Amino acid sequence: QVHLVESGGGLVQAGGSLRLSCSASGTIFSIPVMGWYRQAPGKQRELVAEITSSGTTTYRDSVKGRFTISRDNAKNTVYLQMNSLKPEDTAVYYCKIRARTIVSGTDYYWGQGTQVTVSS
Repeated sequence: QVHLVESGGGLVQAGGSLRLSCSASGTIFSIPVMGWYRQAPGKQRELVAEITSSGTTTYRDSVKGRFTISRDNAKNTVYLQMNSLKPEDTAVYYCKIRARTIVSGTDYYWGQGTQVTVSS
């Protein structure tokens, strides 16, 4: 019903940059919130950043000033620009949206995850 496709992960040296993208498709009426989470080996999944449909953003403290979340409402796509990457940013990054669909009402949906590896 709702399908998320992520892209943009990879291997980068410390101090480098990556841009993640996540596009949603399906019978979507609206997407009030889009966000990025990450999960490192042996750790719990954590919120990295999220953005509302009106553009209000939230970031975890460790990425403030380095990461920027944005969205294109016309394309149902959310982006995460990651600059000044550090080895501790290494994780699988997941897109998560809260979407209102024509059939099912409001629910949460996850992407398949994309690996980000930062070498020192």
